[in-house]
Amino acid sequence: MPDGLNSELLGRFVHGDRKAFETLFRQFEHEVFRWVVRLVRDPATAEDVVVESFWRAYRARARFDPSRSFGAWMRRIATNVARDHWHAARRHAATRSGELTQHSAAGEDTSVRDAVAVALDELPAKLRVVAVLALVEELPHAEIADALDLPLGTVKSRLFRAIRALRKELARRGIGP
Repeated sequence: MPDGLNSELLGRFVHGDRKAFETLFRQFEHEVFRWVVRLVRDPATAEDVVVESFWRAYRARARFDPSRSFGAWMRRIATNVARDHWHAARRHAATRSGELTQHSAAGEDTSVRDAVAVALDELPAKLRVVAVLALVEELPHAEIADALDLPLGTVKSRLFRAIRALRKELARRGIGP
């Protein structure tokens, strides 16, 4: 077993045993929370994402392969839920058109850090998750690939595209290397 879990527990989970699910939840809740807080950068939001992630995992339990890593499977689900959260937040922000403010290219109302945060938020979710994990959390590319269930080349390509987009956006705001 990749996680050191016994196959009987995972088999019971796949077949809908709530006690098995509760055991897995207790064993992986903190690990998934640590993963999600890296992505969403807010503990309260991370808690919501974790709950939704485990709920989705329970609903998708029949598709889980007990010979695979439960932890890796949960990180992939949690990453997808975080992406959904980003998309919803972006749609919500777009509907608040009167509340949005534009910052000047010189960044008079914002710091470089704020500009970087805004530029990261504007990346497409699939690029943002790789950028946050590689640039902010400084995770190795191979670990990111494993957690997102992506080929290593895809992770590197997405990171390259994310960096290029970040540089372009920061340059547009008058912030350069």
